[in-house]
Amino acid sequence: MQRWPVLLFLAWVCLLFFAGIGLFMSGFLLTRIELSSSSSCSDPLLPPPWQRQSLPPGSCWAPQRFSKAVLVIIDALRFEFAHFNPAKASPLPYENKLSFLHHLTTSQPRHARLYRFRADPPTATMQRIKGLTTGSLPTFIDVGSNFATYAIQEDNLLAQLVQNGRRVVFMGDDTWEGLFPEKFFRSYFFPSFNVKDLHTVDDGILQHLYPTVDSGEWDMLIAHFLGVDHCGHKHGPDHPEMAKKLTQMNEMLRSLVDHLGNDTLLLVAGDHGMTETGDHGGESEKEVNAALFVYSRTPLFGTGPPEEPEAIPQVNLVPTVALLLGVPIPYSNIGEVMAELFSGDGDTVSAALQQLSVYHINAKQVDRFLQSYSLVAQDLPAEQLQRLQELFSGAVEEHTQLLDQVQGATLVPPELQSRLGSLISRFQLYLREARVVCTQSWARFNSLRMVGGCTLIAASCLLCCMATELAASSDSFYRSCLLYPLLWGLVVAVVLGLAHVLTQEGLDLLLVSSCTAAASQLGFFWHWWGQHHKRAFLVGSQPPLAHIGLRQRLRAWLGLAFPMGILLFRCGAMFSDSFVVAEAQVAPFLLASLVMLLVGKLHWDGRLTVLEGPRQQVLGFSSYRREMWYLLCLVAMLLVCVRLSGFFHQCREEIPQCRPSLFLSPLASLRNTRAKNLFYLLCVALLAGLVYAVRSWLRHYGNLNSSDPLVLFVRWGFPLVVLCIACYWAVVSSADDSLGKLQELVQVAVVAFPWAVYGLASMGLLLLLCNPMTVFAKDTRESAGSIVTPYLGVPSSEVDFLHVIPQIYKRMQESQKSRLERGSCKATIAAYGLGSVYSAALVIALTLLGFLLMLLHSERLSLAFLLLFLEAFVLLHIHTRARGLAGDAEPFSVPWYAVISWLLAASQFFYSTGHQPIFPAIHWNAAFVGFHLDHSTNLLPAVLVGANTFASHILFAVGCPLLLLWPFVCEMPSSQKKKPKKEPQEELQEVEEHMMEMRLRESPEKFSTALLQLGLKYLFVLGAQLLACVCAAMILRRHLMVWKVFAPKFLFESLGFVVSSICLLLGISLVMRVDCAVSTWFSRLQLR
Repeated sequence: MQRWPVLLFLAWVCLLFFAGIGLFMSGFLLTRIELSSSSSCSDPLLPPPWQRQSLPPGSCWAPQRFSKAVLVIIDALRFEFAHFNPAKASPLPYENKLSFLHHLTTSQPRHARLYRFRADPPTATMQRIKGLTTGSLPTFIDVGSNFATYAIQEDNLLAQLVQNGRRVVFMGDDTWEGLFPEKFFRSYFFPSFNVKDLHTVDDGILQHLYPTVDSGEWDMLIAHFLGVDHCGHKHGPDHPEMAKKLTQMNEMLRSLVDHLGNDTLLLVAGDHGMTETGDHGGESEKEVNAALFVYSRTPLFGTGPPEEPEAIPQVNLVPTVALLLGVPIPYSNIGEVMAELFSGDGDTVSAALQQLSVYHINAKQVDRFLQSYSLVAQDLPAEQLQRLQELFSGAVEEHTQLLDQVQGATLVPPELQSRLGSLISRFQLYLREARVVCTQSWARFNSLRMVGGCTLIAASCLLCCMATELAASSDSFYRSCLLYPLLWGLVVAVVLGLAHVLTQEGLDLLLVSSCTAAASQLGFFWHWWGQHHKRAFLVGSQPPLAHIGLRQRLRAWLGLAFPMGILLFRCGAMFSDSFVVAEAQVAPFLLASLVMLLVGKLHWDGRLTVLEGPRQQVLGFSSYRREMWYLLCLVAMLLVCVRLSGFFHQCREEIPQCRPSLFLSPLASLRNTRAKNLFYLLCVALLAGLVYAVRSWLRHYGNLNSSDPLVLFVRWGFPLVVLCIACYWAVVSSADDSLGKLQELVQVAVVAFPWAVYGLASMGLLLLLCNPMTVFAKDTRESAGSIVTPYLGVPSSEVDFLHVIPQIYKRMQESQKSRLERGSCKATIAAYGLGSVYSAALVIALTLLGFLLMLLHSERLSLAFLLLFLEAFVLLHIHTRARGLAGDAEPFSVPWYAVISWLLAASQFFYSTGHQPIFPAIHWNAAFVGFHLDHSTNLLPAVLVGANTFASHILFAVGCPLLLLWPFVCEMPSSQKKKPKKEPQEELQEVEEHMMEMRLRESPEKFSTALLQLGLKYLFVLGAQLLACVCAAMILRRHLMVWKVFAPKFLFESLGFVVSSICLLLGISLVMRVDCAVSTWFSRLQLR
């Protein structure tokens, strides 16, 4: 069997797809260009000379109104959390808890005000911090670095404060440490990623907050609380714990106000909101609708608050705070000043003049940025830039004229007030339109790279189809289809490397890898074209009788119509945002439709009926086969599994009437103790049932008879893993109820039990890798004679094994024949489990992976995993029965419908394990299963969250070789069935027929080719789905829903492809490892 060539070819194909994905991403998900320029007090943006003389010392651009500011960020403070409604008789846990804010706004209306603080998506914490400090908009791709932050190089508010000699003190979320290194006069960072920890960060801040405020050794104090956000992630907003956390924040603010001086500005802000499930990251109304509260002991506003709180973008905070503190506005800011905070205590005209002054400064700063950015990026539309320039020039000119008239006292107050209001409106229009232009223009695309990536992915799909045919027809397949294309790619890589050395230009590794992939693809297609012409010539030189198979070939192509039609429909519907939103319902429907079409085709071909007796033949009656009823029972079971899997769905905000499944929430969220206990017992019972089913299957096929370490682990290790998971679930579901010393013990157990599962599962996988054989050989041979005749060849060569294996079977059969003739019960060799040795290893591996993945999900989602295993088992049996009924003459070929249905099931259970292709639906809690404290690296949490998200992809990809192996396993008749007594010769013939998976070793070349073809088919279907998402994202890149629907779908499909392809290679590698172990086992048997 050719093991390494198969793995290398599949790995090469995977790398071709990866290159296409990377190239397309580099053109589709570009970050905007960040300017390195920064503002300074000497910039020519100062007010007119008669106003400049009034600037107090230490002020830049505008008079400093406050010498100190306190920014309290309450992470995920949704507007509804801060808004107080006295009419609510029975408020929800998150309502009317910040009563102190309401008290200040009603008792001191000119000192305090509440705003709707509109966040720009994506609503992840790092992106919001960037927006709150730079006044600019982060791009979509930045969400990928939310937990791998890098220092902000752009000009920002903190840099301006430090540059102008101000002392900035920070306490709270350690995300700021990576964004602003060495910017703080004093800092108190606390780990932020553990979303299950509600109190560490908040308690740490409260320990330092009031002493720091009283010390006065600060000019800007930032406190970033995380308890509300973590409470939302853990419990959701509608939970008593949220009421406790918001009440704590209310008391904190009450105490903080008592410590503030008259020269201090207080800002209380939420960086984003949260959904009804406590998540964020997208752009739904509840995610972008945060709160901002402004307060000062001195009057801030010239008038009282409006009836409804005003909505302002978050970027408006940056220019406002900068000018209030007397420092320059950051260079790249596109926000608009909150002019009402600059009214002062004067009359209406003087307040309007002051507001007009800050608007003028703000507009000059934005105009300077637009001019600089357009020169560097050159992607702002020229006509829109021209319109903005006209708006700006007109407003500045009118402002100059108005100031001259004010100096000359030529305007009466009513006319002056009207002119001031009109001019303020013109500046507001300019600033708001400039922000809209920037928002639209920063969705920049590189069309050439997108087309190149799309072409690479399409060519890789085509290569999979062609290689599937060539693998079975070409004798020198690996040399001509793998070695030569790799040489082509290597030559191109060397040429590009030499060009880099000679030209001394920057080397784009992504572009080099893409060119290398394209060159290797061209090498493959060049060989295919030559082989195609050669085959066409041979066919043309044959007599006309050679074309007899045309009808059979046409019938085979028609047999592909149903599965390929389903795949084509699925891929084509990726261009509809409604389909992507409703894919959780569509994927199960397509799976059920494909299986029903398969049954219909079998019936249409007459494979489900058989004529009986001459009377029925004359009358045309027919009876259904017994296998047909078994097949229909399997189809019914599949439909039940599909239906039940819909109870574990997650909702998207595009479907407002949808309510997320109750099974997604952990048992700890249940308040009814009896219901919690019943669900716990059900989950543990089903988990134990899975172990019983796996062990029963292994025992039935004889794979639990030996005393090897792997078999012993399956006997005793599996129950121990279940016990550890059950103990972990018990501890986690009641962790919040434990008190005192018991709480410390619970904290230890929450870490210890998952690590025990990790350790046991790793041990099982290691044993499986070292010795995957689960065969028990019982040798009761007589001493006379050897099993095999000697072969004078190279020891342990492939030819040697091909000589040995048939002789071993021949000796076994002769022994059986002799036993039958003598009536003796003495056997020569009894090899238990040999006929299912490949499948047994895969079943054990899938069970261990299932344990790990169930641990990373909430307790009740284990029910969904049980359905996953049951549905996979049913699909394998449907595939086996359908092949048997169809009379498939190619046992080494897996039909397309089986591969497509397998992948549709993987997509179905992606949604049925509580996931959606959107960022708010990611289960971040998985990163802390077995970890109480924060991670020291981002790699491990990324792996845990990725395993949680793509659990179904992992299981179905690793189990993909079962589609090839299962029909061979099911050759063996069940020992439970009673059969009529047969003649000895008939019994011997049956023994010879039912070799199960050992048939694969009779034809090792066909076995390796079958694995290669299966892998290529799997990659083709995955690649077709990926290609559809790529084309949809490229074609619809200006669609209204591109960043909400198509871009997240593309990202999740790309990551799913990477995970699935790697796991497919691991699954096929495991089969080959078993094959190597079987070869070793036969060689040892030969030496006995």
